[in-house]
Amino acid sequence: VVLLFTISCKKSQLNEEIQLSSEWQFKKESDSIWYAATVPGVVHTDLLANGLIEDPYYANNEQKLQWIEHENWVYQTEFKLTAEQQKFKHITLEFEGLDTYAKVYLNEHLIIEADNMFRSWNASVKEHLNGGINILKVVFESPVEHNKNRVENHPYRLPSGNETGALQVSNFTRKAAYHFGWDWGPRFVTSGIWKTVNLHFWNEVKIEDLFLKTDQLIDSKAKLSGTLEVLSSKKKLVEIQITLKDTSEVVYETLKSIELKKGLNAIPYQFELDNPKLWWPNGSGDQPLYELAVAIVENETAVVSANRRIGIKTVELINEPDLTGTSYYFKINGEPIFMKGANYIPQDMFLPRVSEEKYRGLFDKIVGANMNMIRVWGGGIYENDLFYDLCDEHGILVWQDFMFAGSMYPKLPELKENIEAEVEENIKRLRNHVSLASWCGNNEIEVAWTNWGWQKTFGYSAQDSTEIFNTYTSIFKELIPAKIKKLTNHIPYISTSPTSNWGTAENFNHGSMHYWGVWHGKEPFENYKKNVGRFMVEYGFQSFPDLATIAQFSTEEDYSLESEIMRNRQKSYIGNGLITTHINRWFVAPNSFEDFVEKSQFVQQIGMQMAVQAHRLKAPHCMGTLFWQLNDCWPGPSWSVIDYFGGEKEAFRSISENFKDIIAVYDRDSNKISILNDSKNDLVGTLKITDGDAESSVKIYILAKSRYEVPLQARIKNNLITLELIQNSKVIFSDKVFLGNGK
Repeated sequence: VVLLFTISCKKSQLNEEIQLSSEWQFKKESDSIWYAATVPGVVHTDLLANGLIEDPYYANNEQKLQWIEHENWVYQTEFKLTAEQQKFKHITLEFEGLDTYAKVYLNEHLIIEADNMFRSWNASVKEHLNGGINILKVVFESPVEHNKNRVENHPYRLPSGNETGALQVSNFTRKAAYHFGWDWGPRFVTSGIWKTVNLHFWNEVKIEDLFLKTDQLIDSKAKLSGTLEVLSSKKKLVEIQITLKDTSEVVYETLKSIELKKGLNAIPYQFELDNPKLWWPNGSGDQPLYELAVAIVENETAVVSANRRIGIKTVELINEPDLTGTSYYFKINGEPIFMKGANYIPQDMFLPRVSEEKYRGLFDKIVGANMNMIRVWGGGIYENDLFYDLCDEHGILVWQDFMFAGSMYPKLPELKENIEAEVEENIKRLRNHVSLASWCGNNEIEVAWTNWGWQKTFGYSAQDSTEIFNTYTSIFKELIPAKIKKLTNHIPYISTSPTSNWGTAENFNHGSMHYWGVWHGKEPFENYKKNVGRFMVEYGFQSFPDLATIAQFSTEEDYSLESEIMRNRQKSYIGNGLITTHINRWFVAPNSFEDFVEKSQFVQQIGMQMAVQAHRLKAPHCMGTLFWQLNDCWPGPSWSVIDYFGGEKEAFRSISENFKDIIAVYDRDSNKISILNDSKNDLVGTLKITDGDAESSVKIYILAKSRYEVPLQARIKNNLITLELIQNSKVIFSDKVFLGNGK
């Protein structure tokens, strides 16, 4: 029984917040001329908006603009406070994101020294504010120059992701690693105020954090627990009202008296909810969201309040020995679910210009492609709140990497303290999101250390190797899991991905897998069928975007793989050659650049189709397939299936079909078509096979959650066939199958 304690309180929010987003200007530190700036923003976009540089993405402007990363930049604005705002006892200035090394001055007083792009930065500023004009200035130091001496004076060189350039500083810098270059994107080392700037006004109490999680689902009840963090300027007695609403209906409400101490108060609470509406991943059920609201009440007045949207679900990662090897699958609300999705990278090199419209457009494609999981890759950023809100709304589970990728990190006490603060802040920011399914410590660091020969490449002594790996262990097997256990133990954690290397056949029986035999190993697409791990976290094949996208950064004179512009666009060391090899195997050799572009997308589609179908058919041995990669951060060739401008490649259509609950798969060797029915309903319908001009149909009846093989009476003769599943006169699945050497 839930007891409801209701009060009639006045809705008086005594705290206030304003955003400082206008009238900013910027300049190079060594210059005297100021230019208009946009906040949030970065220096590259401000330079572009003022006509001081050409479009960084056009032609080879990337190479021309590398000077920007070596300069220091200054941003400045002025603001006035109202008489009422000046009366508040406490005023806090908050930068939600500073990229990256910055000193903040308010009326010439140094109030913040920032050194981490992934953290917010706060200062109590009432004593430094004027009644009239206030001047806020931020001085950004070049991330490259800041770390130059550290790198050059370090006793040994450390692996530094895919960073380009002779001086590699990214692993000394808590900044998005992809800004320093990767094998699908350019190098633009940004600086700037990349998130909002806020002034918070408060008197005696301020809510710092509100958290609620699902602990257990038993017998139509949900057991929930959480923490409310309140900052108080003095010891005082208050009443706290907690309300949980399902749309407009209040399903839980309580009022309790609490004595606050001076300083930060962590107030635990828990309750049970009868007949909860459970949140399910896309394709497995609905995504109901509740509104959690908290008010601190004094004299029947809500002096401050906060709210969150929460969902009710449990998640388990089953990663343990079994009859085959080592399992790796997720249970949601106690039910094993096959994960279908992709690896996500930031949508732009210049993050503040990714609009809400672009986020929503991308999620429309994610949902439309029948995905239920997205991996936020560790070389990018902890995404903004809108991203996770959209995951909550659409049923997209989040595999969340911490922001570490392909690097080893120096043993520096100040860096470890910085990482600890970053990890804690981002755990607390993201842990309320019901879409969160897994924390992962890093991308490919341990598999690289064990299998990629770094020790020999970098000439480490035994002592060096021990120190480097001990530093790694202290971060990913001690610091991060300890923080998760303390702050968010309802979400599983793994220290690294993958947990198994693709080098041997036996490894495909154990844990998570990044399979790059097809690409880096130069294996044929058919190897996707026989090399299927327990959970496929990465795999993929490149293609070029459509000509309409290519025309945005080049002219027809550049339409050649040998042109200077196209050579710079291709960031993979084997990219164009490997694409050409596969085109020549599956198709007649291209007769033009335009033909090459089109066929590059078809071979990508063939490879991705084979991989996804093989993973689906191997369930429950394999219980997840996350291809590399979903999207792009600039226009150019890459492993993406959606280009920078939102264009869908051929592979996107095929993946969308093969992520449906019901699919049809043709196997050339056995001359059979397998039909997989992962839906909750029996399938009664027709299998239609189009082979050139000939069509044939087979009546089918397949039980829910089962698989059925249809042997064909005659061999397929055409190089391209179409498979369709039809139910009640509606096409529920349609995909093209290339068989090789076609035109």
